[in-house]
Amino acid sequence: MSELATVGIDLAKSVFQIHGVDESGQVLVRRQLRRGQLLAFFQKRPRCLIGMEACAGSHDWGRRLQEMGHDVRLMPPSYVKPYVK
Repeated sequence: MSELATVGIDLAKSVFQIHGVDESGQVLVRRQLRRGQLLAFFQKRPRCLIGMEACAGSHDWGRRLQEMGHDVRLMPPSYVKPYVK
């Protein structure tokens, strides 16, 4: 089975959306996680690139994920808006 290469996280108040793909772009993970499950989910995964929209809470989540060894990138909201369907 392929490993996650890139993960997108849509942060919300209590339920987060996770979308993960491998290096070829094949979708491997598409699920919802509660706030308490997010760090446990990424502790089990090898290092990967994680992208999320820059907001008040994303900086804290980004620091926590970087402590686990993941590469976290925050995107301005104007860059994320075209992906909203």
